[in-house]
Amino acid sequence: MSDRNILILCTANSARSIMGEVIASSLPGLKGYSAGSTPRGEVNPMALAVLSAKGHDIGGLRSKSWEEYAAPGAPHMDVVITVCDNAAGEACPYWPGHPVQVHWGLPDPASVDEMAKQRAAFEDTYSSLRKRLEKLAALDFDHLNETELREAAQAIHTQR
Repeated sequence: MSDRNILILCTANSARSIMGEVIASSLPGLKGYSAGSTPRGEVNPMALAVLSAKGHDIGGLRSKSWEEYAAPGAPHMDVVITVCDNAAGEACPYWPGHPVQVHWGLPDPASVDEMAKQRAAFEDTYSSLRKRLEKLAALDFDHLNETELREAAQAIHTQR
């Protein structure tokens, strides 16, 4: 079985989506990608700190536009996940191959003002994404049709 390509979208592509990209790529069967509709141009330092503390390689991470993955020659995506309400409400580019699209709305940890609470918010975001992506990786992609995969991937967001 080849890895399933998972594109995680957020507006700025600096925190949640970057964390999702790294987590997905660390799981068997998934290859993570991330992008934003209006990328900030840099990865949030707290996202990098949390990922590094969890043992992930953070080299080469960058904030990028979702247009990269809609362009000819881009990797085929199996699932596109929006993690912020802004990106979910925006008109997404055309995704070649018609991947399954779901929304896992998560609070933006970068919006927490107090530094001590911000670290905890990033830790919570990491934990939430990891749990969801582990469940996604466990799905039997080969035996689910598009509707079943969409429903199963969306249901992951509401499971505890």
